[in-house]
Amino acid sequence: MSCVPVVDDGAEVCANCGKQGSDTVKLRNCTACRLVKYCGVDCQKAHRKQHKNACKRRAAELKDEQLYSRGLERPEGDFCSICTLAIPIPVNKHSVLNTCCMKRICNGCNVAAQARGMSDCPFCRTGYPRNNEETLSMVQARVAKKDPEAIYFLGMKYYQGDLGLQKDMQKAVELCTEAAELGSIEALFSLANAYNEGDDVQQDTAKAIKLYTRAAMQGHAESRYQLGYFEGDKGRYDRAVRHFLISAKMGDKDSVESIKKMLMAGMATKEQYAEALKGYQGVVEEMKSHDRDEAKRHGLFERGVHMMRVQSEMSKGINGLSN
Repeated sequence: MSCVPVVDDGAEVCANCGKQGSDTVKLRNCTACRLVKYCGVDCQKAHRKQHKNACKRRAAELKDEQLYSRGLERPEGDFCSICTLAIPIPVNKHSVLNTCCMKRICNGCNVAAQARGMSDCPFCRTGYPRNNEETLSMVQARVAKKDPEAIYFLGMKYYQGDLGLQKDMQKAVELCTEAAELGSIEALFSLANAYNEGDDVQQDTAKAIKLYTRAAMQGHAESRYQLGYFEGDKGRYDRAVRHFLISAKMGDKDSVESIKKMLMAGMATKEQYAEALKGYQGVVEEMKSHDRDEAKRHGLFERGVHMMRVQSEMSKGINGLSN
């Protein structure tokens, strides 16, 4: 019997034996492709060889439909907790993650808070930690509450050997993995980078791609860019462009530049580049604010990953943050 698509007309039959569904005969979809139904496991096994190729093709189509239709908008963690605007990419360069509440504040809102004479966290009003011990205490308090961003933050400190902690890659991976499972998209991205580059872990490109995919489908633009890079490296330029278009429209400049290079090499069209550029420029305009322009003009808060301010420095104005 040939494989037939499932139709919802009440006359469905088992793809193997032809038995019609009824109140007593419950037919179940092939979970991989959902093209056919079976009356039981035995029929599914008997029909597997005949159904195998069609099943694989349709399963791949369904996987692509999900891959390119999910993660089109950036996640909540990419938005400033004060002004609620999306933060420019890379997020760590244009914002501060405050260890007291694990809320991300954009550079503009930090500048505005200083202009109003505030010397504590603009979100929760907690005083900034004065040393590594206080910082670690704040982080561990959030870790105890299973805050995924706090767990990820602590994992990165073990990776860096920072805050007085001894560098411990195994502990770092364990914490980042836990954070990822609890919902930290940044943890997924960092783990993917580690496996992709073989950075203190055994290089595993396949595992890295899976992690990038999970993050991209949750709206992580830089992970989406990485997927485009992998596809382009394999010569699958149409798939690469589809990824780059998505991330470009979320504000990833590298994706726009990649499509531009592909256009010059004959691997992308003028229309695709125009679409990417227009989408990128539109979202960049939406992320602008007067306070962010002020922060950029003064060159403030641009030292990188997970910056924190020390309260004693605040009285001197806005100056360097220590990682």
